[in-house]
Amino acid sequence: MTDEGDGIRAAIEKVNRKLEATFMKGDARAIASFYTEDAILMPTGSEPLQGTASIADLWGAVLNMGIKEVKLETREVDGQGTTAVEMGQYTLRGGGGQLIDHGKYIVIWKLIQGEWKLHRDIWNTSLSQQ
Repeated sequence: MTDEGDGIRAAIEKVNRKLEATFMKGDARAIASFYTEDAILMPTGSEPLQGTASIADLWGAVLNMGIKEVKLETREVDGQGTTAVEMGQYTLRGGGGQLIDHGKYIVIWKLIQGEWKLHRDIWNTSLSQQ
């Protein structure tokens, strides 16, 4: 990975830490602000959702399900100028640190006015659906 790629990874990981902290505050609208205006979310078991209002609604529903914490672990970043692709793993926890879900994700990031924002976000669980 190049120095530029290392810088992009560090910048994305910094945004992820801010996103995790915002999630713990339980503010769905603030979570949606990490996304581009025309972002698309592709969650497990759902049709794609587009735009920050729909994204805020989804995260609000997730928070209302009792999920209190998200942990994002970047595994790989491929930076290409003002676009980057991140692959990672997530963990969702409820009250008392109870494991709710864990799985993998891919995010396409866009650099918008000097800020990295999530542009396309897809994830799926690694838990058995039994």
